[in-house]
Parts: sequence; C-alpha cells; structure tokens
Amino acid sequence: MIETFDATLPHGITLSCRAAGARGRPLMLFLHGFPEGAFVWDALMQHFAQPAHGGFRCVAPNLRGFEKSSAPAEVAAYKPALMVQDIMALAAQEGVGGQVHTLVAHDWGGAFAWAAAHAHADRVERLVIINSPHPGTFARELRHNRAQQQASAYMHFLARPDAEALLAADDYRRLWPFFTLMGEGAAGHGWLTEAVRQQYRDVWDRGLTGGCNLYRVTPLKPPLPGQSADAVPLPLPERVRVEVPTLVLWAMEDKALLPGLLDGLEDYVPRLTLQRLPGATHWVVHEQPEAVAGRVEAFVALE
Repeated sequence: MIETFDATLPHGITLSCRAAGARGRPLMLFLHGFPEGAFVWDALMQHFAQPAHGGFRCVAPNLRGFEKSSAPAEVAAYKPALMVQDIMALAAQEGVGGQVHTLVAHDWGGAFAWAAAHAHADRVERLVIINSPHPGTFARELRHNRAQQQASAYMHFLARPDAEALLAADDYRRLWPFFTLMGEGAAGHGWLTEAVRQQYRDVWDRGLTGGCNLYRVTPLKPPLPGQSADAVPLPLPERVRVEVPTLVLWAMEDKALLPGLLDGLEDYVPRLTLQRLPGATHWVVHEQPEAVAGRVEAFVALE
C-alpha cells in the first residue's frame, strides 16, 4: 500500500512524498531522476516494506521542482548542496535517529545521492546507484570521450531558456522519445502503458522548470562547438570520494550514459560492488523491477 504525504522541512521547502512501510523501521530512501517522479519507485518500495524483504520504512520524495514539491523559479535554487539539504532534512524526519539505512537513486537522483553519501557518510549506511554517473568519471568522459560528449549533447537542449515550453508542446511530443529512443531493452517498451504515461503527465502537468533547472545549473555538460573541453571542471578526488558500501547497477543498453563511465570508478568508491545488467536500458527500474529488487536485497543483506 502506497501512502502519500507532504514533508515540510525546517528550511522552508516542502517535498511531496510517496511511502510504504511503518515509521520507526530502518529507512530506505529512493531518489528519482528526470523526467521522472517519485511514483517510479512504487514497486520497489512495496517490496522492501514487506517483513520478508526487510520491513523497511520506504520513502520516495518528489525532488525539489518536481510534481507538488516546492519549485523555486531561480536556477541557483537547484545547486547540489541545496538538493542534498532537502534529502537529509527529510531523512532527519523519517529515519530512525536521522539515519538512512539504504539510499537508492537513479539518474539525477544519483547525482545528489553521490553527494549526500560523501558529505554525510555518518548518516548514510549504504548507497545504491542505478545508471547515474559518478561526478569524477563523468567529468573525465565529458572531457576526453567523444562518444560520451555526443551522447550527452541533449543536456544543452534541456538547458535552453525555452526548454519547458518546447517539451510541453503537443502532449509532450518531445518528452516521450526520452523513453523510446534511449535504447530498447530485452523486454522492449511494453512497460510504457497508457496508465504509466498518465502518471508521467500528472507529474509534468505541474511544471518542468525544476527539472530543466538541473541542466541549467550544472557545469558538467559536454563542451559546445568551439569550446575547449577544459571548460568541463574536474572535481578534486577528495571532494567526491564515497566511503560507504556502494552497489552500482548499470544497464548496459543505456544510450545516454555509456559504459566508459564505469572505468576507474573504484578509485572514487573503494567499497564498490559493480553489477552490469545486459539487455536493459536507462529505464531499467521500469523494465526489470524484480531484477533490481533482487540485486538490491542481496546487497542490503550483506554485513
């Protein structure tokens, strides 16, 4: 059973949340990406809320700027430190002792999960990343890998001042291909039913500015034509090192985030478990929820 609630945080941001499982149980926190919403985690939350699978308190917020969550208009309001502040303030309200037993994240949610696990290693016990590049390897590939530069070129479109209007036109005609052109997994696109499309519309109808602002605020975009690759900032390793036990699940048919992003990942994440998922695309949470749940459950069970 999925419950919904609004979490008002001490710094004035409200996050609309979906949840399963009883309060007072260890917290599993789930972070979505773009152009998604918290609903994408429903199946996994219902799984992990069951006593047979850990009996966790599972919470998935709609990130700042998504669905009914607070959506400041200014681009600077979407800096990673502020997104992490939201996440950890929610954890303080929902987690036992403010702790996150397992932080699970995909796409943009992963960007903030990497940052949260670095900055709050004392409060995040385990990290699960699903097709979300570590900032160290992402910056390197954006500088030196022509294929990744081309695969990430869409980021500049989403950072345009008119991106929201273009994406919303004609029943989101430019958004649906994000799912169908990102590669085709072994199961095809059958998961994108009309019911799922309506769940996405319900998120997008409330505005796309927050999601687009993530692309506007980040300096990690491929160089523009005529621009030196040196314009892509390389983070200092000590600023992005993650010491907590980390599972990275990587769908190998992802057309936007290429396998080169996995090279050297262990240099930034010493307690890394890396599992490649053949026959799956960027949308593996939709395509293979049972497989994702099983791999996460096995990782969480490790001491």
